[in-house]
Amino acid sequence: MKKAILIISFAALSITASAQDKGYLTGSFETNDHIYVQDEKNRFTPDNDRFGSNNYLKLDYYNGNFSAGLQIEGYAPATIGYPDDLNKFALSNIYVNWKDEDFQITAGTFYDQFGSGLLFRSWEDRLLGLNNALMGARFAYNWEDKIAFKALWGMPRLGMDISDTQVRGADLSVSLSNIIGLDDILLSVEGSVLNRFEKISIDMEEAGGKPNSVGFSGRLNFDWNGLFLKGEYVDLGKKLVSFTQKRGNAQLLEVGYNGRGLGVTVTGRRLEWMGQKITARSLSTANLISYVPAMSTQYTYMLTTLHPYNPQLGDESSFSFNSGEVGGQIDAFYNFRRGTALGGKRGMKVHANFSTYYTIAEEGTAKAGNLLFRDFSFDVEKQWTKQFKMLLMYSMQEYNPTYGSFKTTWLSNIFVADLLYKWTPTFSTRLELQYLTTQEDKKDWMAALLEVNFAPHWSIFGSDMFNHGSTKMHYYNVGVSYTKGRTRIAAGYGRYKDGFICSGGVCRQIPQYTGANFSITTSF
Repeated sequence: MKKAILIISFAALSITASAQDKGYLTGSFETNDHIYVQDEKNRFTPDNDRFGSNNYLKLDYYNGNFSAGLQIEGYAPATIGYPDDLNKFALSNIYVNWKDEDFQITAGTFYDQFGSGLLFRSWEDRLLGLNNALMGARFAYNWEDKIAFKALWGMPRLGMDISDTQVRGADLSVSLSNIIGLDDILLSVEGSVLNRFEKISIDMEEAGGKPNSVGFSGRLNFDWNGLFLKGEYVDLGKKLVSFTQKRGNAQLLEVGYNGRGLGVTVTGRRLEWMGQKITARSLSTANLISYVPAMSTQYTYMLTTLHPYNPQLGDESSFSFNSGEVGGQIDAFYNFRRGTALGGKRGMKVHANFSTYYTIAEEGTAKAGNLLFRDFSFDVEKQWTKQFKMLLMYSMQEYNPTYGSFKTTWLSNIFVADLLYKWTPTFSTRLELQYLTTQEDKKDWMAALLEVNFAPHWSIFGSDMFNHGSTKMHYYNVGVSYTKGRTRIAAGYGRYKDGFICSGGVCRQIPQYTGANFSITTSF
């Protein structure tokens, strides 16, 4: 079946493209290459080949309502920290698609999601080495923006191969406000159903497991004059966790206001046994068919990401055997307008976030157990002059190193100053100064980064993250990049600490290493 879908998709792509005398082709190419070096101080010894290379070539053809495309990937081998099952070259994605104003049909590989993704999501994230595109078919119909329906069937990709697991699903969205004719109000109800089929072992069958599992979700969306409310309930059905029957479920509620320079969002979420895998036989970090975002501040500064939050879904692959988590966040921002007392001549932006998450003390309840993660952050962004822009940030993070198994937590206070100065229209510098203080783990850290930009082509940077509280280790990094049109070339060298790279709520673990890197990204 998998081979038949590939052959049909490729044949349709080739025949249609050759038969058309119009249309256009777009594409992109990306390569990320690492050369590893011995570093005794960092306790790193490279493998014999001392080399890693991730490569992606994507081509898309468009002609009116028709489109088709493919993606070729090659890992020779994959750079450090990526799943080992990526280490080869392959035609990883291929599709044909027809779409008009109301109707769409796709054959081959495609990405999609239901609602927020808690029930189902297929997507690509090259930073994580994740691509769980479905190989199959999808049908979608939209009737006058009042009723939208889609149905899909396929087999998720895992690593560089198509898995044997089959996914069937349907999603329905009904816009009550458009049906009734409410111009100033958005009101919709949505629902999804997902069937997952995977052959299971005799031992799992004897424990009560079934090859088929059926999940569903119900959602409500409301928006009026900046006030909004979103609610979602998800039931994954029964699943086997260490040969014990569990029912996966999640609840999400979000309320807020956005208008007149003010934004406030309050979110509450509960997850219980929500780990949903492509196959029970793989421990890969890419073994996912749903998406659970980390509802907390998503940082980019070096010291704020030492311990990124990874939601606890409740499955046997977790670092601890918890049934899930319960918690939420409050996020608020305000833009002081120009000419006000605090806004001054150019205005000022302030932002604050508080998030906290706990284990579930008793299954089937929302009773909070041990603290998993807590973060309070506050930042101020101010454009002082046409040349000078400043951002100051404070973050207090409390993190459970046992992932909720015990009450132990590590508390850290982090301070960041981000200073940008434009000396001329084409020459600017950006300086980051960071400090982390804590009594736990490796004690205090300090970090600095300097970027020198010569617009529109050149950028040079140097950074150092120094643990002066315990190991006395420098994690340095220098690099240069050149951009022209849609092409960017970058090279660098550095020492990297072990830790996690996260995108949203999905993380992959990377070991410590030292070496040089080179990348090219281009599109046409």
